[in-house]
Amino acid sequence: MAAPALQPLEIAAGLVLGGNRQVDLPDPGERDPVEALEAALLPALVRPPCVVSFSGGRDSSTVLALATALARREGLAAPLPATHRVPAAAESAESEWQERVVRWLRLDDWLRIRSEDELDVVGPVATAVLRRYGLLWPPNVHFHAPFLDAARGGSLLTGIGGDEAFSASQWHRTAALAARRARPEPRDLLRIGLALSPVALRRAVLRRRTGDGFTWLRPDARRAVHRALADEAAREPLRWGDRVRWLAGLRYLEVGTDGLGLLAADADVRLVHPFADRGFLAALASLGQEGRFFGRTEGLRAVFGGLLPDDILARRTKASFDGAFWSRWSRAFAARWSGGGVDPGLVDLDALRREWARGQPDARTLTLLQSAWLADSSSAGGERVEQPLAGVGH
Repeated sequence: MAAPALQPLEIAAGLVLGGNRQVDLPDPGERDPVEALEAALLPALVRPPCVVSFSGGRDSSTVLALATALARREGLAAPLPATHRVPAAAESAESEWQERVVRWLRLDDWLRIRSEDELDVVGPVATAVLRRYGLLWPPNVHFHAPFLDAARGGSLLTGIGGDEAFSASQWHRTAALAARRARPEPRDLLRIGLALSPVALRRAVLRRRTGDGFTWLRPDARRAVHRALADEAAREPLRWGDRVRWLAGLRYLEVGTDGLGLLAADADVRLVHPFADRGFLAALASLGQEGRFFGRTEGLRAVFGGLLPDDILARRTKASFDGAFWSRWSRAFAARWSGGGVDPGLVDLDALRREWARGQPDARTLTLLQSAWLADSSSAGGERVEQPLAGVGH
């Protein structure tokens, strides 16, 4: 299996752009979403060790909770939560939430991997992946490499796809009004008008809302990215079932999961993303009006209510590992970067240098950083061992 190739503009922008397709989902039969998730989880549980990539966020917590309940019901070994602890990245700290979930589920085993700067996108873990597979997306795909090592010969569960499956549609207000689940207000006429408009009109309106950003791109490239983002947003369907099928065909999910799948195959690990499972999405798509939800918390309560404390399902905060992915290794490489590995027709090299000189650069530039590292490593004959610059600390 090979990961889908990124286009030059996608490497420059750090995003997978467009190419979404609406897919056919299987017949869910009589399964509701929980039953469909259990069907997706069971093959992983019967192939131990079943490791769960567990950050303490809502998606990974619900996957861990449902897998734990299913394992106990079926008399199988409990899943093993696996967590990165990165003290240097304070915004990644979720220990209080993690511990609450693990205590609630009465789990005895928990793999906690302490890292300092090893998860940097050009640090030792990431560069081993880059040397083996080349440029993958997202640039933090190596985040799961230690979990795959722990799951070798078994299975790994992730919460990938949860953001998409449970987050509200941009047309959620119109849908809620149609279901008589919201009270009309004056601006709703404009919202309904846009939601019911042809794709071309939606695209024109949404293009004006995309803002600036991507300051390291040349003007033509920036405009092309904004057009692609507006086009993708404009194509989001209004109808519930159509939107779920559209979610199943999101190209960025396909690219991301296929890249991670390469690592899993080499580790002989069965990789399962239950929230991206076609059976689960089919069960979601078949929900009647009474079972549909119009926001993330509402959706998690509808599917997982009673499985975890309500404040965990309703929490608004989320950990960020950006500080773990950009540390001394990235700063050292950016400081000595020669300008290679980046398309100067798409990227303003000086603007990119300025972005990388910031304390915490835009995470979308990390794909460019890895592309530059690969070019630099290749020019050194592939034998280069990266070392941080003298005097560059944590």
